[in-house]
Amino acid sequence: MILVTGANGQLGTELRHLLDERNEEYVAVDVAEMDITDADKVDEVFAEVKPTLVYHCAAYTAVDAAEDEGKELDYAINVTGTENVAKAAEKHGATLVYISTDYVFDGEKPVGQEWEVDDKPDPQTEYGRTKRMGEELVEKHVTNYYIIRTAWVFGNYGKNFVFTMQNLAKAHKTLTVVNDQHGRPTWTRTLAEFMTYLAENRKEYGYYHLSNDAAEDTTWYDFA
Repeated sequence: MILVTGANGQLGTELRHLLDERNEEYVAVDVAEMDITDADKVDEVFAEVKPTLVYHCAAYTAVDAAEDEGKELDYAINVTGTENVAKAAEKHGATLVYISTDYVFDGEKPVGQEWEVDDKPDPQTEYGRTKRMGEELVEKHVTNYYIIRTAWVFGNYGKNFVFTMQNLAKAHKTLTVVNDQHGRPTWTRTLAEFMTYLAENRKEYGYYHLSNDAAEDTTWYDFA
């Protein structure tokens, strides 16, 4: 059985649609069904579902808020929550697919140069720090895992940069967007397909980097 956490988020929703298209059986949970910060609740759900594969989409992703008012919640979800899910996955012999981020790096590479999976993490933000801690906890507790680092995620569901720009454009004649940050946007459909590809084809366990291919990096300004 497949278990999907964070099932109502933009990636979790995309993944559910993909699994539905393939007529695959799965159990989808969000905070109402399984608060990942509650270890007892996580154990209870895992014992009931008995998953063999877990797509861990639940995460705190408010990068700016994580520096201040969201700091405690960021830690609770991305660190404590991930550890609870990781321990439960190992206890039940499940493969864990964990979604991480390019924020685990310091961002100091030249524009256009890709981060490699064996580059040394050096997070500069609270969000990046907690996601890196999540990676380490998955490594520590889980035998069979895939850690996928991605960037600038957008899609048809939930909150993301594209929807934010569209909504702002309806209310403002001009928009101001930064042009000094470079990256590669990643479509949730591509990410969901890659997650299932790794698990279903039993690829080598470990770290993977994924973003949509592009001739060169873009900026938030160009993306807008």
